Amino acid sequence: MVDLKRPLADLAAEVRSGQLTAVELTQASLDRIKATGEYHTILELNPIALEQAKSVDARVKQGEQLPLAGLPFAAKDNYLTAGTHTTAASHILKPFCAPYVSPVVQRLLDAGAVMVAKANLDAFAHGTSTENSDFGPSKNPYDPTRVPGGSSGGSAAAVALGQVAFAIGSDTGGSIRQPAALCGVVGLKPTYGLSPRTGVVAMASSTDVMGPLTNSVADSGLVLDVMAGPHPSDATTIARDSGSYHVQSSSLKGLKIGLIKEYTGEGLDPGSKTALLDLVPRLAAAGAIIEEVSVPATKLALAAYYILVPAEVSSNLARYDGIRFGHTSPKATNLEETFRLSREEGFGPEAKRRIMIGTYVLSSGYYDAYYKRAQKVRTKLIAEFDAAFKKYDLLLGPTSPGPAFPIGSKSKDPLALYLEDVMTVAVNLVGIPAISIPMAKVRGLPVGVQLMAPQRAERQLLSAARAAEAVIGDWSAR
Repeated sequence: MVDLKRPLADLAAEVRSGQLTAVELTQASLDRIKATGEYHTILELNPIALEQAKSVDARVKQGEQLPLAGLPFAAKDNYLTAGTHTTAASHILKPFCAPYVSPVVQRLLDAGAVMVAKANLDAFAHGTSTENSDFGPSKNPYDPTRVPGGSSGGSAAAVALGQVAFAIGSDTGGSIRQPAALCGVVGLKPTYGLSPRTGVVAMASSTDVMGPLTNSVADSGLVLDVMAGPHPSDATTIARDSGSYHVQSSSLKGLKIGLIKEYTGEGLDPGSKTALLDLVPRLAAAGAIIEEVSVPATKLALAAYYILVPAEVSSNLARYDGIRFGHTSPKATNLEETFRLSREEGFGPEAKRRIMIGTYVLSSGYYDAYYKRAQKVRTKLIAEFDAAFKKYDLLLGPTSPGPAFPIGSKSKDPLALYLEDVMTVAVNLVGIPAISIPMAKVRGLPVGVQLMAPQRAERQLLSAARAAEAVIGDWSAR
């Protein structure tokens, strides 16, 4: 049986050399998805996956040097794709088939990857546990009674289970990094604008970022190399680095790393704190210079995030009116009822909650009191991170407050779920890149460590992360 957890570069090289075929890899992926279906990571298989694989094999025979030749991947179901529905895990988009393919997905297909499935998520990416999916929660690969994190929980769990060689997700406030930490995989959130947002169902347009979930840092760099770069359909995209993100050298020697003080205090699980503080001297022994640094505005980041992001959610979800696409209520008899009933029937509780919060903070009389003040906090946060990066090459902290929690244990307490984002949202508000790598097991469950870098410093980030990954070694034994 083909092991889809092997290094992506090795698998692709074997397809290019003829030792393996894309069809064999794709069939192995489909078989593994079927064998582990109880984890509910996948919402829909791609019915043309094997056709795509045959096309890749033909391209290889014609001499194309495809960097991702034959690699089966899952796309989070907020990416527009051909041959499948795109639901964003919401009933309101249940009948929707995309009219075009997301540029990120198209770049992966052009590079020889094969999309085998659409992965589960919190509906419209609103959540940290995948429990907000209208089609039921995904389950943690290490304990099926626990959550895999969110909102890219299906993507992270699919990689951890070996269902796919890699997956792609979206990160608005930690939605790649947090589930990566809880599932024991690598999650990379690039600089805002490094990969195009076009063709991905919008959550919050000023913080949405597309990135990969993989089994190693090297794999993340290989996939980012294909995803990254400007696209004419997205005016917010930025120029990519002229060098490859699939960095070969990795060293911590001489790097100054700031351990964010605010992320190691109240709210951090004791086991996660112990694992982090055990790692710090090992990184120092590998040549890093690690000091504690205070970034005071991080204490306000979560509050600001849950004002700014719902405001953008409210605006972005206004397009779902029951007329242009998606669900239309059969009970409606006039235009007003079409709007009201289609949204009432199609949106889940969390989407409605965020629409109401966002509409409230943008309304007359409350804009200055909430939205404007939150934007000021965001500006202060950017200034503080800029100041920290003048002194340090990278910043360090835990990815999540603790390991995965039981399914249903926090579903009736939205605030408790929002607090799961406390270590990750600042990165999105500031627009910098960050990566989560597995660090240790706490009570038998994975926890991750997060490295953060200045804007557009992905190559330095990936190099340091590869070195840290080597220092950590077999994290699952800890």
